[in-house]
Amino acid sequence: MKENKYDDSSFFEQYEKMLRSQIGLEGAGEWHALKKMLPDFTGKTVLDLGCGFGWHCRYAVEQGAKSVTGIDLSEKMLEKAREINQLDGIEYVQKALEEVDYPAEQFDLILSSLTFHYIESFNTMAQNICQWLKPGGHFVFSVEHPIFTAEGSQDWAYGSHGEKQHWPVDHYFIQGKRDTTFLGENVVKYHRTLTGYLSSLLKQGFKIKEITEPEPSDQMLKEFAEMKDELRRPMMLLISVEK
Repeated sequence: MKENKYDDSSFFEQYEKMLRSQIGLEGAGEWHALKKMLPDFTGKTVLDLGCGFGWHCRYAVEQGAKSVTGIDLSEKMLEKAREINQLDGIEYVQKALEEVDYPAEQFDLILSSLTFHYIESFNTMAQNICQWLKPGGHFVFSVEHPIFTAEGSQDWAYGSHGEKQHWPVDHYFIQGKRDTTFLGENVVKYHRTLTGYLSSLLKQGFKIKEITEPEPSDQMLKEFAEMKDELRRPMMLLISVEK
């Protein structure tokens, strides 16, 4: 994640145009599923790893969280978060996730949205998160689905007339670095198998509460014709665990 494409002006400009950037959580295709996986926020201390524009931080405070810390490497992301989602109880911190350190049993709930596929070692991240959580605490996160990340190009295979034929899946069991393209820029991501994610969590003693491969909501399918393609392969994986 230290690559930090999000502070590149042209890349950030494209990111700002995304629906989830412009209107927040309701513009995120997975939000209708992720929201159902979240525990009660009332009185909780919350950590958001890779907080971006701070939409999840805002939601946590609005749902009664006592305090929320949002961590992100990108200065531009945090500038925007402080501009549009700076509420009492929220603290934004600029730091690489690999360098974050907190005392044991600091948080009731740790969140992360579409961030860990930028992190080389999910094992280390899971170990740290387990230490930072209080007993009975929850860890809820989303990542790009292993089927989405496996082949690396993260694009459809096209026919001679430009039609989307299928989503290529290759090298699935070869975990590690992928050089891909996102928002027109070269971006480094890391592929893991489903077993890779779950084994890291179970190794730390987490109890798996829920696993979801979210489909677009009926509303998004009606409003955005291109969303129908999201029924052809999973793009995201959502996991909820308890310490």
